Amino acid sequence: MTTWETFAAAAPDLAAAVRARFEAHTHHVLATLRKDGSPRVSGTEVTFKGADLTIGSMPEAVKAHDLQRDGRYALHANPGDADMSEGDAKISGRAVEVTDEAALEAAREPGQPAGPFHLFRMLIGDVVLTRVANDRLVIEHWRPGQEVRRTERT
Repeated sequence: MTTWETFAAAAPDLAAAVRARFEAHTHHVLATLRKDGSPRVSGTEVTFKGADLTIGSMPEAVKAHDLQRDGRYALHANPGDADMSEGDAKISGRAVEVTDEAALEAAREPGQPAGPFHLFRMLIGDVVLTRVANDRLVIEHWRPGQEVRRTERT
């Protein structure tokens, strides 16, 4: 697992394209694991802060409890209404909760109400960007310690 910053340094073009997909829309889909191991999907917002990709959550939210119990996640960027030329971005890995009060306050967004909240650093284990270019399906895939693999299909 690695940070967003490490991913961006290792695969700058892919990282820029994936980040653009996450910044193009506010709401995305987060998959977590329930107590019984079955999947749960929830809406979420993401933030790029320093070296990290982060998500926040209201106190006692089920997605926060899922990540506290088992940090494995999958995050799917909102693909919007586009023609897929900009791509469909997915990230998976392990979430780590930030519990340091000073770090939480530093991460508080302007206008965010006072009071507790959950904050998770999203460590990255896998990134995929799928797009359509020149009538071809183009899949770019990255994992820590590997080069970007590119596959094209007609």
